[in-house]
Amino acid sequence: MPNLVPPKIPGGERVDFDDIYRKRMEKDLNELQTLIEAHFESRKKEEEELISLKDRIEKRRAERAEQQRIRNEREKERQARLAEERARREEEESRRRAEDEARKKKALSNMMHFGGYIQKPALPPEPSTPQPGSKVDEMACWCLLTLGTGVGAALLVWPPPDGAGGQ
Repeated sequence: MPNLVPPKIPGGERVDFDDIYRKRMEKDLNELQTLIEAHFESRKKEEEELISLKDRIEKRRAERAEQQRIRNEREKERQARLAEERARREEEESRRRAEDEARKKKALSNMMHFGGYIQKPALPPEPSTPQPGSKVDEMACWCLLTLGTGVGAALLVWPPPDGAGGQ
């Protein structure tokens, strides 16, 4: 233990240690009370701030819920409008298709009944008249050339077919 030196007393007066101890205790007590009061005031302020923060949080939560509700209502209205518009467009499209289909059927029906007497009936070709450039024509030319006599028979067929012996 270190050597403790008692304080020097000026002028030989007696030192009242009890008084010093009591003053020291009062000073410590006052200091503690001040710290306690400061602590409780700080706690009180923090509690008030916490309460106001909770209130703000709750208020903000309520505002967000209201905004979300409004947003959901608007979205439902928008979806309903889109569905209604889509249904209207589909109905209009189906009506237009039905009208087009009816118009086409009517036009086809009119064509079938109306166009019958205007068209010329297709006549089958006569078998007795050979078509120019056909096999029958070539055979006839060949027959005339080979069987015919003289120049008169060769003039009947002009131009002579390829490979046929004539003029």
